[in-house]
Parts: sequence; structure tokens; C-alpha cells
Amino acid sequence: MTSRIAASATVRAVKGKKTIPTRAALILTQNAVKKIKEILKDKNEHIGLKVGVRQRGCNGLSYTLEYASEKSQLDEEVIQDGVRVIIDRKAQLSLLGTEMDYIEGKLSSEFVFNNPNIKGTCGCGESFSV
Repeated sequence: MTSRIAASATVRAVKGKKTIPTRAALILTQNAVKKIKEILKDKNEHIGLKVGVRQRGCNGLSYTLEYASEKSQLDEEVIQDGVRVIIDRKAQLSLLGTEMDYIEGKLSSEFVFNNPNIKGTCGCGESFSV
């Protein structure tokens, strides 16, 4: 059985940063676009990645990243540079104006959500509150 989880993610609260007005609920950096294309390269049965939230961690919520094989009627869709990201309806308000980045370091590589809506994060950066 294949896992539906596509990647891990870290949350960052962005304080004092003005967001760029946009119609998109989520903005992807070029690094994120490149990585998503790489992840989906040989996965023709999936239309993109799906971002959601779930109750978890010491601050209440954490992001989930899964392969998306369809878009539900109430899900939001972001298409940028040929990449498709589906936003679960439960995550739409907490993601509004967020930048999704992909960072590679010496010890880890992960998607990072730079979110101006976050009021607090836990010490490890996996959970947040709005």
C-alpha cells in the first residue's frame, strides 16, 4: 500500500511582513514549484498536492501534505507555473496570504509555510494557532 503523505512541513509565523495582495490563497516560491514538480513527476494518477490542517501538537493545528487525485467542490485550487495545489476547505482561512517555500539544508529538507495569520507556534515548528 502506498502512503498518501507527500512530504513534511514546518510552520513559521511571519510578524510585521506585509503580504502582497493577491487573488491566490497560497503563493508558491520557485523552490516549492520545482520540488512539487519533482514529487509528482511519475505520479500520473495524482493531479497535484493537497494541503490541509488537522488537530495536532502543543499549539493546536498542523499542516498536512498529501497527494491529490481529485478536487472536491468546496476545495480551493491554486495553479502556479504548471503546478496544482488543492487547499482543503478546512484549511482555507488559516492559509490565506501564506507563502509555501521549499528549503534544503545540510540535515533536512522540507516545505515551509510562511503564514502571516499565525498567532503562535510551538518550539519545534510543527504546530500553530490562529
